Amino acid sequence: MSVSALSPTSFPGSISGLLQVVSLLGLLLLLFKAAQFYLRRQWLLKALQQFPCPPSHWLFGNKVYPEQELQQILKWVEEFPSAFPRWFWGSKAHLMIYDPDYMKVILGRSDPKDNSSYRFLAPWIGYGLLLLNDQPWFQHRKMLTPAFHYDILKPYVEIMANSVRVMLDKWEQLAGQDSPLEIFQHVSLMTLDSIMKCAFSYQGSVQLAGNSHSYIQAIGELNDLFFFRVRNIFYQNDTIYSLSSHGRRSKYASQLAHEHTDQVIRQRKAQLKDVKELEKVRKKRHLDFLDILLFARMENGSSLSDKDLRAEVDTFMFEGHDTTTSGISWIFYALAMHPKHQQMCREEVQSLLGDGSSITWEHLDQMPYTTMCIKEALRIYPPVPAVVRELRKPVTFPDGNSVPKGISITLSFYALHHNPKVWPNPEVFDPSRFSPDSSRHSHSFLPFSGGSRNCIGKQFAMNELKVAVALTLLRFELLPDPTRVPFPIPRLVLKSKNGIHLRLRKLH
Repeated sequence: MSVSALSPTSFPGSISGLLQVVSLLGLLLLLFKAAQFYLRRQWLLKALQQFPCPPSHWLFGNKVYPEQELQQILKWVEEFPSAFPRWFWGSKAHLMIYDPDYMKVILGRSDPKDNSSYRFLAPWIGYGLLLLNDQPWFQHRKMLTPAFHYDILKPYVEIMANSVRVMLDKWEQLAGQDSPLEIFQHVSLMTLDSIMKCAFSYQGSVQLAGNSHSYIQAIGELNDLFFFRVRNIFYQNDTIYSLSSHGRRSKYASQLAHEHTDQVIRQRKAQLKDVKELEKVRKKRHLDFLDILLFARMENGSSLSDKDLRAEVDTFMFEGHDTTTSGISWIFYALAMHPKHQQMCREEVQSLLGDGSSITWEHLDQMPYTTMCIKEALRIYPPVPAVVRELRKPVTFPDGNSVPKGISITLSFYALHHNPKVWPNPEVFDPSRFSPDSSRHSHSFLPFSGGSRNCIGKQFAMNELKVAVALTLLRFELLPDPTRVPFPIPRLVLKSKNGIHLRLRKLH
């Protein structure tokens, strides 16, 4: 080949041809995506045609301001009493349901979690009980159920009480007479302290050590980032998301969360290398959550892999502390807003516990009015606002409306609990709704979801809510801060945009 054949003058044509090929491929890809978009949208329109829906744009979906989402949904609930299609963008829509009969049908099936949304949680919590489906989910659920036997939960009451008292001691130091305090972060540390001690036999105090703030901040950020990603059409692609600032923040926050859970696992494994400690654990009549994970055997005889072990610890660490944090914080706010009911709870607790120096498992079933108030607060402020399932088979609801397989169903517990067709005057705080002689639909109150995939730790959570409320009311009067009214926003758990600020008045 001559030198002239490789001269620079021959390159422009080659580059021009390459650019033409790239442009053509780009155009073909664009046309393919446009066709995909159109066909998906047409299928969704047909699949959801039996359900009237709010006005939506063919590309941008329903117009909803992110921080006004819950308020907008409640307006739509009044207009569409059972369900409506919620359009996120032109080719993504969920059927949002909030009718008890609809809920009963879906929760009575075995449809999996919606992978298009929940897969975004995998880098954070892995495929543990929350994200698993089918046989793997059943195996893990069966394996972990013994960790929530009442004989195991009984001694946890004292541990929870001690964690609550540490928080209340801190509040006495921080809060002067009627001084306002943002309580969510304090409650978060307290519930993390409880879960570490109860489920993982952690020695020490998370609340006093001060080294768990980074974990709690990471969980809060991951909560926000998940919510934003689910609703951003461009962030559906993993590569695009990983290159974005949000993606980088999510990766860093996940690493912080993993460091925390990895340390918990390492410490326990190191303890179990000691022969005496191993025998001591094996002789325990009831193993805690982490014991069960470490000694578990699957049906084929194999133990959990390190990946599965970390996924279950990450999942329970999040679900066991963040949901109860939300529940306790909103219950405190509800009681602060309704002093008459707060005082009735306090009198009930005082008659039962005296000064509160001791609270036991038996006490938890002896505070009926306090329990009614807790349930009413959970109705108005459900810790988990919604879950999403993907239909594996068509479904027909009791009113005759039907949808085909492949549709994503959002079970909105927040909308269900505020549906005026289900709960008259739903915004009114009325504990008598939960009195023993009241009647309601079996699926009208679902703070812990329902069906076979209900919250495995619901009894653990209810115990912690009762302990926290009882001991707090013995030491403080809770009053609202009128200058900073909480503004509920949906995340994986129900949060407040501006925190939850209360004034604390020490009693005696």
